[in-house]
Amino acid sequence: MRSAIWQAPPGSVRLGPDRIARRAARAAERLRACTLCGHRCRADRVAGARGNCETGDRAVVTSFGAHRGEERPLSGWRGSGTVFFGGCNLHCLYCQNWEISRSRPGDEVEPHELADIFLELQTTGCHNLNLVSPTHVIAPILAALALALRRGFQLPVVYNTGGYDSPEALALLDGVVDIYMPDMKYADPATGARLSRAEHYPRINGVAVREMHRQVGDLVLDSDGIARRGLLVRHLVLPGGLAGTEEVLRFVAEEISRDTYMNLMDQYRPCGEAHQHPPLDRRLHPQEYRDAVEFAHRYGLRRLD
Repeated sequence: MRSAIWQAPPGSVRLGPDRIARRAARAAERLRACTLCGHRCRADRVAGARGNCETGDRAVVTSFGAHRGEERPLSGWRGSGTVFFGGCNLHCLYCQNWEISRSRPGDEVEPHELADIFLELQTTGCHNLNLVSPTHVIAPILAALALALRRGFQLPVVYNTGGYDSPEALALLDGVVDIYMPDMKYADPATGARLSRAEHYPRINGVAVREMHRQVGDLVLDSDGIARRGLLVRHLVLPGGLAGTEEVLRFVAEEISRDTYMNLMDQYRPCGEAHQHPPLDRRLHPQEYRDAVEFAHRYGLRRLD
């Protein structure tokens, strides 16, 4: 039996399921010499090699559900439909989701099972589908989205990433992702290498965020204050100025847009191996966060969460 003809949701620019399925096939082929993140490790993940992300060709789902603690434009009053994926292409010493990113608790899922999760989150009334740490599993995500769209999936798709994404990966997501939510972690390459094993982080992150903004523009909210499309940047202020916050904010203001919606985060706490690496072994001093807010104002960033 032929499936019903797919129609785009009102106001959506998302590609149809057939085109997304072709993108999924291209992403799966890239797993044979993986270049989907900034490491470009070329591991043959189809043959069982794990690469930097320590993940094969299937997605591991550690949990999913309505999340009411995300940024206000995402959580709204019904929650953001988060799917937490096991594994990560970054190895942050202080990772706030250490158990998920390293030990990868959860189950490997097939694309049809992932599509079921997407549709369940829609049925529960979530405002969006929030893919957490998706970079290393975009092939199964795209395959699942194609299946879900044929079954009536209509939620905006949020790509919630550590920001170490390759141009090849973002090209596959163009016209698929509605809301990009990247981290911008560091301004200094040596710091990226030491804290996240990502020595080229500032350069790769800058290229990625520019491309994300090119695809979706500044964040657009509906009449209820819920995000519909655009870029939302997260920056976690680290103790001792390790994140290079002033330089990151200057880059956003001058190279992306002063209308960028920024979540300037003050909730750093020592996790993972942070206790062995001062000053990551302590929380922020209040003045450190006040300085960060002052930098944002200095560079004309107007939309701070």
